[in-house]
Amino acid sequence: GFEAAKQYLVGYVVEKSLAMDNIFVIALIFSFFAVPPKYQHRVLFWGIIGALEMRGGMIFMGAGLILKYQWILIVFGGFLILTALKMALIKGNDDVSQNIAVRLCKKFFRVTEFYDGQKFFTKRTLKPTYSKNAAGAEVMDPAPVGSLSAAWAITPLFLSLILVEITDLVFAVDSIPAIFAITPDPFIVFTSNIFAILGLRALYFCLASLIQKFRFLKPALILILAFVGVKLLLLSVPPYLDVLGMNKADPIKIDTTVSLLVVVGALALATVLSVVIPSKPSETGDSGERNQGR
Repeated sequence: GFEAAKQYLVGYVVEKSLAMDNIFVIALIFSFFAVPPKYQHRVLFWGIIGALEMRGGMIFMGAGLILKYQWILIVFGGFLILTALKMALIKGNDDVSQNIAVRLCKKFFRVTEFYDGQKFFTKRTLKPTYSKNAAGAEVMDPAPVGSLSAAWAITPLFLSLILVEITDLVFAVDSIPAIFAITPDPFIVFTSNIFAILGLRALYFCLASLIQKFRFLKPALILILAFVGVKLLLLSVPPYLDVLGMNKADPIKIDTTVSLLVVVGALALATVLSVVIPSKPSETGDSGERNQGR
């Protein structure tokens, strides 16, 4: 009853806080592809639909692994701590054009540089090819038999959708183990994740233009990831200490209320510090320049 409600609340808040970083990346994608504001809701709508399916599968697969292999919690905990260290020590690459998904799409599919309303796919006229004849004059090559003058191509709107889906997949790899640190109940993990994701579109339109002003958000997310990682290790490592030649011990459980206070406290402190110590104009300017289109 009440304990399950607390676990749901902590899971929801953790997922919502990690979604903040997701919003920054989505804003970066929309800026790079110069997605018109009136079409952004379409990308986010289908992105959320895809995210619900992916996360549902990942959650129940993770629950099955935990049920069968308890030691997988050690892997989850270690992964979260490594992710926190990576966020703290390694600067992300803001160059969307170098994303492997974008390069693969441009390599194997026709990609147009122009929008066709809110369409993900459009027909574009094929460019004619030229070659030299026997006299050395340049002539247009004949079109292949049965070919049409236009072919289907991917629009930048669909490319942005692909990157939004990949972004959510990457963040899900972090956030889902974090929720399992709060509760092993797959129903609570699923519902807290799903309801947090359902509000992502509204959260994006509220915070997209403000997210860069929260300069202390990243340290707060690092703290939250490290905390839930340590919580998982304290819960899962003691029963396996005999493998290291030590005596087994009971799992060390951190109360759900403590987890809620740590998560909410980290976010509140990050918000207050961001308001009290705002970013310098030069910092926000440089960040804005990096987020502009091609």
